[in-house]
Amino acid sequence: MELRVRALETVLTQKGYVDPAALDELIDAYQTRVGPRNGARVVARAWVDAAFKDWLRRDATAAVASLGYQGRQGEHLVAVENSPGRHNMVVCTLCSCYPWPVLGLPPVWYKSTAYRARAVRDPRGVLADFGVTLPESTEIRVWDSTAEVRYLVIPERPPGTEGLDEEALAALVTRDSMIGTGLAGTPAP
Repeated sequence: MELRVRALETVLTQKGYVDPAALDELIDAYQTRVGPRNGARVVARAWVDAAFKDWLRRDATAAVASLGYQGRQGEHLVAVENSPGRHNMVVCTLCSCYPWPVLGLPPVWYKSTAYRARAVRDPRGVLADFGVTLPESTEIRVWDSTAEVRYLVIPERPPGTEGLDEEALAALVTRDSMIGTGLAGTPAP
């Protein structure tokens, strides 16, 4: 795949369709300034700072912006929190509305018709496809993102992480856990 990408980049550059410097800037933006690591830092801060978590639940757009993560498709952000009795999952049934500043580019499956339809109709089945099995007593709430409102799931903090700092906690947070199709990781023994 990497060779194919490089070959395509070479051809497009030679034909003058792509400026390598502009392409490098885009790649850098999505690797370092936009993406799931930003959302993971937001979640980790919420796990260690109760006041921040409260602010995040009340006004996610402002709380996230306070950490420097804002921009196109990051406005009108709402944070929903998982708990032992409730699991939240996000979908955009109309297209692929997605909070890019905190989650980066949407995964291909998020934009697929199958995910968009099944997430609403059969959320437990979708979670099972992702390897997540929840107790039958756990309520699953599906949130439908729109152009006006995008969602960020605050996954449950894994047990045994009480002594970890924000950086170590952020490493446990995955993109899928912030969409609700996964769970936060557990610390290595």
